Amino acid sequence: MQASVNLYSNKKGELNNFLSRFYNTNLEIYDSLSWQKKYANPLELAEIIGTFVDNIDDYSITMWISLDKNVFISISEDNADNIIRYLYERYPY
Repeated sequence: MQASVNLYSNKKGELNNFLSRFYNTNLEIYDSLSWQKKYANPLELAEIIGTFVDNIDDYSITMWISLDKNVFISISEDNADNIIRYLYERYPY
């Protein structure tokens, strides 16, 4: 199973603003209220989780990640550091 990150917003253009800044390009997903990306290497989630938490007050977005089939974890300021640590413990390579 591939790890995935899911972003949701109730505000049009919010995901485009966040992701365009994260990827340093304009993704042109203005009308989209959800976005998903799958990662073959779960450690790659750490970067987007860190960026999300660092900018959590600037965007009206929620983030959920999945490392196992049908198990989703909501990312917040309170658990992000522990989730990133867990990623490096579970996938040490």
